Amino acid sequence: MRAPTGVEALRVRWWGDVRAGGRVLTGDHVLEVPLDPLDPDDHDRIAVYAREVRAPDLLEEDLPYLLFLQGGPGGRAPRPGADASGWLDWALRRYRVILLDQRGTGLSTPQDRHTLAGLAPDAAADRLAHFRADAIVSDAEALRRHLLRDQPWTVLGQSFGGFCVWTYLSFSPHGLRAAYVTGGIPPVGAHLDDVYRATRRAVDRRTAELDEDHPETRGVFADVARHLLDGAAERLPTGERLTVGRLQEVGHVLGAAGGPDLLARLAEDAWALPGRQLSDTFLADVTAQVSYAGAPLYAVLHEACCGDLGVVTGWSSDRVRAADGPPREPVDGRLPLTGENVYRDSVRADPALVPLADAADLLAQRHWDRPLYDRDRLAANTVPVVACVYERDMFVDPQLSRATAQATGCVTVVSDEDHHHDGLRRDGAEILGRLEQALAGATPDAVARARSEPGGGEA
Repeated sequence: MRAPTGVEALRVRWWGDVRAGGRVLTGDHVLEVPLDPLDPDDHDRIAVYAREVRAPDLLEEDLPYLLFLQGGPGGRAPRPGADASGWLDWALRRYRVILLDQRGTGLSTPQDRHTLAGLAPDAAADRLAHFRADAIVSDAEALRRHLLRDQPWTVLGQSFGGFCVWTYLSFSPHGLRAAYVTGGIPPVGAHLDDVYRATRRAVDRRTAELDEDHPETRGVFADVARHLLDGAAERLPTGERLTVGRLQEVGHVLGAAGGPDLLARLAEDAWALPGRQLSDTFLADVTAQVSYAGAPLYAVLHEACCGDLGVVTGWSSDRVRAADGPPREPVDGRLPLTGENVYRDSVRADPALVPLADAADLLAQRHWDRPLYDRDRLAANTVPVVACVYERDMFVDPQLSRATAQATGCVTVVSDEDHHHDGLRRDGAEILGRLEQALAGATPDAVARARSEPGGGEA
C-alpha cells in the first residue's frame, strides 16, 4: 500500500470473510500532530490514526483517494469487513478510501474520563477546545500532504462530517478536488437556539409517526415515568439512576428509519413486575441508547461544534427546552420524547461524563475566538460539492441546510424524500449514485447556472 509520496502503510491486514463478502485490504497510517493546529511548535502532541481501505481486485489500479469524515462529533470512523456499510463497497469500486478516526476518537489519542483524569476543569476545557472541525480539517490536511503531497482529494462527509466539509471549504479548499455530503450541510450563521427549535418541530413530526404506527408505546413510557416520579430507584447497568429526563432521550432513535419500531420493542420489554419493577432487558436497552460511554466527545462538544467566532452556546438545549418544552413528565397519558440534544443534567448524571461535567460547563460558557467558517470564501467557493438533503431529517434541518447551500458557491443539492438521517448507512450505494451523477455536471459554470434557475440548484 504505497502512497503517491512513497509512504508505506504501517500495518497491512485483511478484513472480512471471502465467502460472506466484504473482503478488503487495509493499511494503517498514524501521524503525530500538535494539539493546537495554529501552533506547530506546540509540545503537546497527539496521534491521528487513519485506515486506508482497498478492494482486493483493484489493488493494481491507480485509483484516486476519498477521505471519509464521520458523523458525530466524537464518533470514530466505521470499521471495514463483512459488516461494513454498503456505501463502502460503492466507494471502493472508485477510490482508495481513507477512514479517519477524528482526533480524540477511536485510535486517535482518545479523550475521555480516563485520559483527561488529573486535569483541572479549566485545563480540560482548554484542551477539548482543540477537538472541533477546524482542528479536524487541519489533521486531514496533514494526512493529505503525508500521502499525496500537493494533490487534492475527494471527501465524503456524513452528518457532522458535512459540517467539517464546510470548514474545509472555508480554510483549505486547495486540498479538495470535490466533496460529497449526506445529511450534513451546517446551519452557517443560524443561532443555535433556532437550530434546536427547528429540530424540535422535526421530533414532533416523527413522534406523531410513532404514535400512528405504535399508539401504545408512549403510554408505556408514561407508566414508566410515573413509576420513576413516584420515587422508584431504578438503576441502569452503568449505576446511573434512571430519571424521566434520561428516559425521554431514547427519542433520538426516531432520527433513524427503524426508530419507531425500535421504541415499540423497547416498550414491550419494559416491566419485570408490571408497575413495580422494570426489567433488566429494558434497563440494558435504555442504557444502550442514552449512555455516552462510547462517544464522550459527542456530549461534551455537541454544542461547542456550533460555536462559531464570537458565539457563546450557553447550554442552548436547556435554554430552548425551558422556554418551549417538552416537560419532564407525561402529557395526556403519553411521555414526550427528546431528540438530538445534550442537556446539562445528563452530562452530570452519566458516569462516563461526570468527571468532565465541570469542563463541559466551561465550554458552554466559552466565548469562541476561532471561526469555524469563512462566509466570504464560501460564497466564492469553486470546489464542486454535491449534497443530499433529507427532507425528513430529524437532526439537520432541511431549510437551514438550503440556506447555507444557497450562500455557498458551486453547491448542488440533491433532495431526498425517502430516507432519514441514516440514509447513507442504509442505502448508501443508491444515494451516492445519485450524487455521483450530479457531480458529473457540477462544474462551477454549470452550478452557477443551476442555482439561478427555478429549484435553486436541486437535482
